Formats: sequence, C-alpha cells, structure tokens
Amino acid sequence: MKILGIDTSGLVGAVAVADGDLLVSQFSVQYKTTHSEILMPMLQDICEKIHLDLSTIDAIAVSKGPGSFTGLRIGSATAKGLALALDKRIIPVPTVDAIAYNLYGVEKIVCPLMDAKRNQVYTGLYTFIPRTPEGKSNERTFDMQVIHEQFATSVEDIVERLNAIGKPLVLLGDGVPAYHDKLEELLKVPYSIAPFHQNRQSGAALVALAMQYAKEGRMISSDEFAPEYLRLSQAEREASEKKSGASDEAEDVKNRRKESRKAPGLVRIRPMTAEDSEEAARLEKDNLGKEAWNEKQLLEAMTRDDTVYLVAEKAGRVVGLCGVRNISGEGEVTNVSVARDCRGEGIGYKMLKQLLERGNGLGISDYTLEVRAGNVHAINLYKRLGFVCEGKRPGFYDEPKEDAAIYWKRSKVQE
Repeated sequence: MKILGIDTSGLVGAVAVADGDLLVSQFSVQYKTTHSEILMPMLQDICEKIHLDLSTIDAIAVSKGPGSFTGLRIGSATAKGLALALDKRIIPVPTVDAIAYNLYGVEKIVCPLMDAKRNQVYTGLYTFIPRTPEGKSNERTFDMQVIHEQFATSVEDIVERLNAIGKPLVLLGDGVPAYHDKLEELLKVPYSIAPFHQNRQSGAALVALAMQYAKEGRMISSDEFAPEYLRLSQAEREASEKKSGASDEAEDVKNRRKESRKAPGLVRIRPMTAEDSEEAARLEKDNLGKEAWNEKQLLEAMTRDDTVYLVAEKAGRVVGLCGVRNISGEGEVTNVSVARDCRGEGIGYKMLKQLLERGNGLGISDYTLEVRAGNVHAINLYKRLGFVCEGKRPGFYDEPKEDAAIYWKRSKVQE
C-alpha cells in the first residue's frame, strides 16, 4: 500500500511517502517559514525527486489534530482537496499518537507534550507492548497501547497523573522546553527527554502509524474528515470568557497568589494571564511612562498564538513582566519590566532566561530587542544572556530624547 502523509499540526511541516514497509521519501522543515508557504512546494519537490504520480497513491494520511489552528486548517484543506481530486481515502491520525510513535518499542510510559499555551498542553499516555510473531522464536514486534487518548489539560494535571502511575517515563514534544522548569519541579518519577531527532512531529512516524490504521480499515472519505482541535479557538475562548466572567484560569491565579503570600520572599515566574493585565499595565507605566503598553495592548498581545508572556510574582503581587513574539522564527522581545523596589534581586534575569527557553519551544532561533542606549542596568542584563549590540536608531526615544540600541541574540554567529 502506498500512502502520502501530511503533518502541519505544529511548528514542523512534514510530507512523507511510504510504500509497503519502505519509507520512500520524507521532507521536514522547522524554520522561518509558514506552512502555507512550504507545504505545496515540499509536496511538489518530493513528487519530482521520486517521480511520484499522485494518482498511484492508495490513501492520504493527515494529522487530524490537536495543534495549531491555522496549521491544521492548511494540512486538512490540502489533504481533503487532494483526496477529492484523486478519489482517494483519508487516514486521520491523532497528532499526539503520531508523536508517540516516534518512540516505537519503548516500554516505559511515553508522554508527548504539545504546548497549547496558557499553561495547557495537548498530551496523551502510551507504551509499547512486545509480542512474538507467530512462527518466530526471537523476533519481537510492538503494539502501541494507548493508556490515555489525547486530551488537553494543565501541566499540573498531567504531572499528577504521571506521578500516580509511578513508572519511569519518556517526555517529548515542544511542550517539554516550554514547561521544563515546572516539570523538573513537580515530577516525582524518573524521566528522560527524547533527543531532537525523535521529539517532534515526523512524517515518517505519521505514515508508519497510518499503515497500521489502514490494515485496521480506519479510513474515511474526504467529506467525512474534519480536524480535531480539542479546544476552542483563541477567538472563541476569549468570547466565552467575556460571556461567563472570571475563567477557571483566573481562579487558579487567585489561588496561587494566596499561596504566594504565605512565602513573601519567594519569586515565582509563570505565564501571564488576563487576571494579571491590570497590574502588569500599571507596572509598565511606572517604568516607562508614556512609552508603556496599556492593559488592552497587553491583553491582545498575550492571547496571540505566536507569543509568550511571563510575569514574576512575589507575595501575591506582579513585580515583573516580559514577552516575546515569534515572527517567522525570529523573536521580538517586546516587554521587559521589573518593579523598582525589587530590582537587584535577579528577577529580570530569571524571567528572560525562562522566556528564551519557552521561545525556543515556540520555534524561535534568534532574538532581538531595543533598549535606551543609556539604560546601563538593562544592557548589562541583556549582555549576560548573550545579546550583542548590532546597531542604533538615533533619537528613537522621547522624554528624554535618546538613541535606541538594537541587540540580537543569534543561534549562529553572523559572518
């Protein structure tokens, strides 16, 4: 059986072709491009390189979700269009299942974590059960056992489930770097993290699992196929929250603040929520005056799918704020503020270090920011984190008039 596979559920864009037990070709990109730009050129390139006539394929496997809303729509529309034009069947593959299939043969608990933002992950629990094929003596094959099918939940919830199982596990997915510190703090069982060649969406894993599904008859028509988002879209979530009032997340923040007040000296770095927006805007204004972002701007920025916003909380109070936006693989650090009475405590360094780690999970490779040329304390902080000045914008800032220094932290040194 010949299967074409398409996966645009996350930061990785992947196309693969399998024929029986042979992976004929795969093309995978995780760089400064969008799926709408690369998917069809990838497919066309594969067809040219392996002389593939699309009419000869038997089915089209596609990652059905969860994942990026835009990415899933692009992949789904392409798969449905091809299936309709070629009169082929579709094999819908759950995204988290396909990620887990990267670790075929691992008998530990396999837990993929996809960053769903707002302290949420798309996840599932799996393991691989060995069996001996009939007529064989030493050969082993493995069946993937779904312990818990894919679902959306909080980081705390999935950690609680993993601790309750109490067995060694392997973590993988872009949610691991995004929530690494929290996982390290809360997990009580031995765990390892899959290496980079096994820890993201893979066209090869997708078509391999689709082959199994095809044998089980798990194929549908293009008309029957629809993406599985698991959560409402960002716009739908915002509308729902406005309608229902305080969200569960806001309640969670209130509870965490109560706990924080019990340890007044402790500084906690966490994702920013709508509940923090008023305090964060006030902090911005105290530090930046007329140049500060207002509450509405912060709310709009933090609810985008391409941003990460963090706050530092001390004794139930927001004392720090930072944010980054992913623009085609380059991270624009948009906000860095620390309360005046908390400076010198290392809060800015802790926030930015975690922001960069989470940004890497968002697919960012290089980071840039602007700072007043005379802001020595901020510049020293950025230098500690590896930022280098690459230029200036004369007279960029007002009140007082001052140059803007442009800093970059690049994954590769520019020649």
